[in-house]
Amino acid sequence: MIRQIERKHLGECAAVIRASFLTVAQTLHFTQQNAPRFIAFTMTEDRFRSQLEEGWMMFGFFNEAGTIIGYYALSDDCEPACELHHLCVLPDCRHHKVGETLLLHAFEQAKQCDCMKIDIGIVEENTRLKAWYKQYGFVHNSIKKFEFFPFTCGYMSKQL
Repeated sequence: MIRQIERKHLGECAAVIRASFLTVAQTLHFTQQNAPRFIAFTMTEDRFRSQLEEGWMMFGFFNEAGTIIGYYALSDDCEPACELHHLCVLPDCRHHKVGETLLLHAFEQAKQCDCMKIDIGIVEENTRLKAWYKQYGFVHNSIKKFEFFPFTCGYMSKQL
């Protein structure tokens, strides 16, 4: 079940993000030394708290035991577009439509906020993830290389 994240969930959400994005780091050989600003190494409860205070809409996928197994956030500081952040699912819970359920929920939440487009940023070299987003209508727009990352950032968007 998808529910809005409350302050009491912030620590659990940070742990879900770190664990989820760590598999990407391991697959693509990112470490704290070569990618210290990668989300798997930087997400903390305090960072989450500041995003919540900035007005980000945060949602978790809770299993039957009440544990968060997936997460995403939307920010709408660039209306009429929303930005999708940190969509993730714990590794042991993948391939059970949790990610798809979260993504479709994000589309509906964005529409309710009068967003006409959703933007995302991904690791460009993560071709599997890029193909997954393309299945849901995202179009690749651009890439950007930052010197503090050992990868290229890819940017995609979807008209709602």
